[in-house]
Amino acid sequence: MKLEKQAIFNALKTISVPGEGEDMVTSGAVTNVVTFGDEVIVDITIKNPSLQAKKKAEVEIMKAIHAEVHMKAQVKVNVRVDAPEKAPKNEIKGKPIPGIQNIIAVASGKGGVGKSTITANLAVSLQKMGFKVGILDADIYGPSIPIMFDVQDEKPLSVKVDGKQKMKPVESYGVKILSIGFFTKPDQAVVWRGPMASKALNQMIFDAAWGELDFLLVDLPPGTGDIHLSIVQAMPLTGAVVVSTPQNVALADAKKGVAMFQQDSINVPVLGIVENMAWFTPEELPENKYYIFGKEGASNLAEDLGVRLLAQIPLVQSIREGGDVGHPAALQKDTILAEAFETMTRNSVEELVKRNDSLPPTEAVKITTMAGCAAVKK
Repeated sequence: MKLEKQAIFNALKTISVPGEGEDMVTSGAVTNVVTFGDEVIVDITIKNPSLQAKKKAEVEIMKAIHAEVHMKAQVKVNVRVDAPEKAPKNEIKGKPIPGIQNIIAVASGKGGVGKSTITANLAVSLQKMGFKVGILDADIYGPSIPIMFDVQDEKPLSVKVDGKQKMKPVESYGVKILSIGFFTKPDQAVVWRGPMASKALNQMIFDAAWGELDFLLVDLPPGTGDIHLSIVQAMPLTGAVVVSTPQNVALADAKKGVAMFQQDSINVPVLGIVENMAWFTPEELPENKYYIFGKEGASNLAEDLGVRLLAQIPLVQSIREGGDVGHPAALQKDTILAEAFETMTRNSVEELVKRNDSLPPTEAVKITTMAGCAAVKK
């Protein structure tokens, strides 16, 4: 028995590629046919990578040849998958906000680790480097950014932009700020369900006159809940910074915070981890270190998760005092705190530039200026 190639091709024209309309020959899926006596080898290329599609193609080819050519033909099918390339993993989500180049979420799995303190001092440090910076206080139920910038009694003004009324952020130390704290009384509890909180956030994001910003920092609430998902869906986050203390209890939640951003459905690059309250240093004994919450915990976590340790921030009394009186510690000069926050900021910008270089340039991720940042080649 001798099988004819043309008969094989005619048989393959009677079946289609899995998931496509055209027959296997016309579509170009059949790349080669070899016959030798009663043996036939068919090489095909399909785009569907699933095991079910490959098996279906193989079975249908065998059935067609047995039915149309010869029922005792020895058929071997080689299936190659040529799936289209997926979009880059670190994709941009949400609607770009005109004028804002980079949006960084500052998060923590646990409350009380100093996330808002890190946000405030990161913002001030970026501003000192010459960047235009804003803060969106997304901690709806516990807004503390207004206190940390000494603007808790301020109210955003209404301005007209392109014929529409917009909220003008409150400005302090050169940083533009919006917070739900500006719209509630100091002793008033915000008792809202998730949809209400999300709606308020959307108003502060899209109904605000942010102007031109190099960085918008989003101070997220603790945990991994409604607000986090709303932010991810609403804004094209460039990256996230996760804050933790060295304590095991905090590290367990920080790990969940990193995992949230790394989920396939969220996919926000984690720029790194900040270890806050890394050790206690008395102001009068700057060389002494007391590891109250444990030692190197966040450093080890960063290594385990394959992300960068952005900085270790010591626990010094003046950092608490600065937050309470609305004067961020990063504004200090020639202190261990100012140096630590400067290191944290430079490392964050360096990681952000690396992340931006790994994606196609878009307005949502492009940095317009690197003035004052030695971490970046000019």
